[in-house]
Amino acid sequence: MSDLFACAEEFLEGGLIIHERMRAVDLNAQTLGVSGLQLMESAGRALAESVLAFQPKTVLILCGRGNNGGDGMVAARYLQRGVDTTVCYLDAGTRSPSCARQLTALRGCRVTLHPFVSTDDLRALSSHFDSADVIVDALLGTGVSGKPKEPLSTCVAMANATRAKIIAADIPTPGMRADRICAFHRPKVTGSVVADIGIPIEAEICTGPGDLTLIPVRRKNSHKGAGGEVLVIGGGPYQGAPYLAGIGALRAGADIVRIASPVFEPVPDLIYERLEGNRISGEHLERLTGLADRADVVVCGNGLGTESHEVVLAVAPHCKKAVFDADALRIPLPKAAGETVYTPHAGEFERISGIRLSDDAMDVCGRARMARAAAAKSGGTILLKGPVDIITDGKRVRFNRTGDPAMSVGGTGDVLAGVCGALLCHLPAFEASCIAAYAVGRAGECVAAERGEGMLASDLAGRIPKELFRSEKKNG
Repeated sequence: MSDLFACAEEFLEGGLIIHERMRAVDLNAQTLGVSGLQLMESAGRALAESVLAFQPKTVLILCGRGNNGGDGMVAARYLQRGVDTTVCYLDAGTRSPSCARQLTALRGCRVTLHPFVSTDDLRALSSHFDSADVIVDALLGTGVSGKPKEPLSTCVAMANATRAKIIAADIPTPGMRADRICAFHRPKVTGSVVADIGIPIEAEICTGPGDLTLIPVRRKNSHKGAGGEVLVIGGGPYQGAPYLAGIGALRAGADIVRIASPVFEPVPDLIYERLEGNRISGEHLERLTGLADRADVVVCGNGLGTESHEVVLAVAPHCKKAVFDADALRIPLPKAAGETVYTPHAGEFERISGIRLSDDAMDVCGRARMARAAAAKSGGTILLKGPVDIITDGKRVRFNRTGDPAMSVGGTGDVLAGVCGALLCHLPAFEASCIAAYAVGRAGECVAAERGEGMLASDLAGRIPKELFRSEKKNG
């Protein structure tokens, strides 16, 4: 990773960060050894420094029940010497574990604490609002939209009516004015002042378990098909490849997977759409376009051979979304009507771009630059497979370090294409590709630990659910 860290700044995303992405980065940082409490401590200290810039004599900190409230409580600890500090905190409902720990710590500090559960409680505290030089808004934080309910709406109105400077912790509570927004790590709204809270750079430029939090949770009343319908087009010269892709899609949550192929494999979980002959040809075009029209995502190219590219090009515009792999990766590149993912290894990348990546002198950063340029030209997302996978949509770049040398066995790339296809049913192409690369690599590591170089691609597929739907996703 030393080569990657040397040029990491080049691949950091700029601009605003959305709540879902920030949550993923936070969890990735925690996986790398920086605890949530450490991040909160850094955020709270930065918030306190922002308050001190106004040289206040009295400070009022308004805290909610979540981690944003915990940030405010940490700030209060750092303000207890030299500043008259009062903390008003919402005392109704469940408090986040980290916020609860910060409140416990505050009880031993030179800070005035006032819980509130109602508008009457707040009105009784009006003198603290009126006398404050600075008010800190740590009520709700990211991930919240819409007008706050009582008693928070009254809290917002009382703060807005004062002459105090108001500093928002990370993001203003809806309706609250803000003279300064102290954003942690990356800005969430325009006009923010950003504070570095010590998140490892790897947490942002590499995939990690935090990315799993982006996978939508299936509703309890979901019906068959809600997980997505995937069509796999392939087979002929190589009979197992489309079925491995299909199993990968099922294991990644797709409900219905059809295999359109000249070759039948007895896999009862997959729906076989028979294509007559030994290879896919023009005579199958009407059938394939009809199947593509009904599918949420098409995965194409697995085991296809070299003689069916004209059919691939003709079917591509009928695909709402598509993953093109293996033998579908030829010039001219096929492109779906909607989002498109290409999953080449180094040799296939050279075939579609003319750029040779097998030179040992080209480090991972050089490969990333080449892949980014190729993705921008193609208008799709490229998942470039290798010792370090590179995922790029022509603008953003992400690296995946999971995987094992035992995954060089045939068929693992087909499983990856299927997993990516299933995720693409519900996620944008870039995010689906990042998660697929991470989860398949993690599955490979676990299978290799059990079976070493005796890994089968079908073993890999069987491990996918444990990696995609692990507890980090639910608790993120």
